Amino acid sequence: MGDILQLVLKRLGLGVVTLLVISILIFFAVELLPGDIAQAVLGQAATPETVAALREKMGLDQPAILRYFQWLGGALTGDFGVSLISGERVSEAISGRFINTLFLATYAAVIAVPISIILGVIVALLRNTLFDRVANVVTLTSISSPEFFLGYILILYLAVKTNYFPAIASLSTDMSFGELLHRTFLPALTLVLVVTAHMMRMTRAAIINLLASPYIEMARLKGVPPWKVIVKHALPNAWAPIINVVALNLAYLITGVVLVEVVFVYPGVGQLLVDAVSKRDFPIVQACCLIFAATFILLNLAADVGSILTNPRLRHPK
Repeated sequence: MGDILQLVLKRLGLGVVTLLVISILIFFAVELLPGDIAQAVLGQAATPETVAALREKMGLDQPAILRYFQWLGGALTGDFGVSLISGERVSEAISGRFINTLFLATYAAVIAVPISIILGVIVALLRNTLFDRVANVVTLTSISSPEFFLGYILILYLAVKTNYFPAIASLSTDMSFGELLHRTFLPALTLVLVVTAHMMRMTRAAIINLLASPYIEMARLKGVPPWKVIVKHALPNAWAPIINVVALNLAYLITGVVLVEVVFVYPGVGQLLVDAVSKRDFPIVQACCLIFAATFILLNLAADVGSILTNPRLRHPK
């Protein structure tokens, strides 16, 4: 148990260092943008006095390194400053949007994870059959297609031509849970098509790799049915790579939704980030990037810990 805790703490420390480096890159990437940020926010018609007042308000008259530590200290307490456009607290602007993004990612994950594992087991059981080849072609096509392309195809056939689902995932506080699921089905389905293919192929590869193991051959020689060989003998030993790829795809579902949210005009953090970039609202841009990075690192840490706990060779390296 001590070895596992030590390994987890090492991974956690590495994640903190990585996040610190990313925060430096995020902050100084904005600092290196050409032109004056205050001038860009106010426009070319602004007077020098107005620009100087905004620079003082934003703290741009202070050294960059001092402003970075002030911004980092605020970020650690959840205070990312104030929006340059609306004057709203950045944390308040992001909180509701982040809940929407988490809901969309959870919606997609609830559909994608069981489907991908079940399909992976089936194609491993039916290896080199017509079903296996068709599944591989479909998954490769899905992986190779950009998210926005899949989204527009779904809008064309499921919203425009058939009118089964709304093309725009607009939300309101008074809608029922069933209506919420209906309105967000197309963006969730787009994410499902992208991540299911990757998880299914990894599940298939992990199981097929174990099918050549001696204990699997022994089970077959004893007359164990093929499905039982996979479900009872191969699948439990394949959980480590499967959990790893599932956690990584969950990280993608949260941090890679920007294009999907823009296509369906979904009110999440990705849409907020794109709007902030177009309006040059830098505090929101920095906060969104840092939240995405922290979420991705946290889920990567979960993937590492899950792989360790499900693999006896990693739990007991000696």
